[in-house]
Amino acid sequence: MHRQKVDLLQCHFMPSTLTSTPTQPHFHALVPCAGTGSRAGTAQPKQYQEVAGQAMVMHTLAALARVPLLSRGWVVVSPDDAFDWPQTLWPAHFSRLKCGGASRAASVFNGLCAMRQAGVPDHDWVLVHDAARCLITPEAVMQLIEACRHDPVGGLLALPLPDTLKRHTTEGQIARVAQTEPREDKWLAQTPQMFRLGALHAALASLADVAFAGITDESSAMERQGFAPRLVPGSAQNLKVTYPADFAFAEAVLKGSA
Repeated sequence: MHRQKVDLLQCHFMPSTLTSTPTQPHFHALVPCAGTGSRAGTAQPKQYQEVAGQAMVMHTLAALARVPLLSRGWVVVSPDDAFDWPQTLWPAHFSRLKCGGASRAASVFNGLCAMRQAGVPDHDWVLVHDAARCLITPEAVMQLIEACRHDPVGGLLALPLPDTLKRHTTEGQIARVAQTEPREDKWLAQTPQMFRLGALHAALASLADVAFAGITDESSAMERQGFAPRLVPGSAQNLKVTYPADFAFAEAVLKGSA
């Protein structure tokens, strides 16, 4: 869950000094970081839980900061965010926006609004990435950029479904198989998800009046507008840390790559 949506005027950001042309757009990372992570079972928001020696979100930002084509990073936090951000590890070209919303989609929308207020042009690309996907690699982000930078829509990292998929029914408190679903055309959506700032802002703006109902990622918002985002094969390592057991896996990977 995210914190209550706030007025965009409460966002705090550094004015953008970037300029770009329609033929040479810049690339930006936008990281929604206002959630509470209730399924993780942590005493604090999961993105601030220590993993391999530092807060999980700092591993995420460190990976994004090493992507050579990302001009700026924008981290959307809660208006009452009280995390003690480590200044020595903070990427110099990243800014924090205190305009987190009541849902992930609201936080992304508020962040996009703040970027536009800061002067980022609508034709620039925005790569929205989950704070809890701390195992993302710069190489994977570059793969997405190279695949989508000339695409008319944009796209996302995703993983073809590797396992048999079951639909369930409930019998009291027990879940039982209702049927097996075909998996040949199904993918697991990951992040980053990469779209033009103006197009993504417009897609989310059209759903603001219904509190972004049914929007679980940026691709789903674009799909509502009739677009078909490109699927770029990702990696199983790029998991979203969600449950307690995921922290141990993330820690092992991060320590092993140190």
